[in-house]
Amino acid sequence: LILDMSVRASHILVKHNGSRRLASWKDPNGAQIKNRTKEQAIEMLNQIKAEIESGAISFADAAAKYSDCGSAQQGGDLGQFGPGQMQKAFEDAAFALQPGQMSGVVDSDSGVHWVLRTA
Repeated sequence: LILDMSVRASHILVKHNGSRRLASWKDPNGAQIKNRTKEQAIEMLNQIKAEIESGAISFADAAAKYSDCGSAQQGGDLGQFGPGQMQKAFEDAAFALQPGQMSGVVDSDSGVHWVLRTA
């Protein structure tokens, strides 16, 4: 029996002043990111989650609107990935979820994320 060791996930990334790259497609010069603490980034994530849970916005639309990752243009979709392809904290979170489940706050070198396992 061969187990499929890959998942498909989407995410919403909020960068902060501790992120490894202090710029994004939304903030090319990093003006906002450089002034955002990790605590403020987590608060932003919590506000985004509340919008999603209230039904005001879908996960994909929230990713397109708020995520600091280039995947925002695909609604946060990162496609299929296997072990060793993502940062460890992110990978561990994605593989721990069941399809359709959303993680708690995931803290990686890139920033803080919500991860939604889609397959």
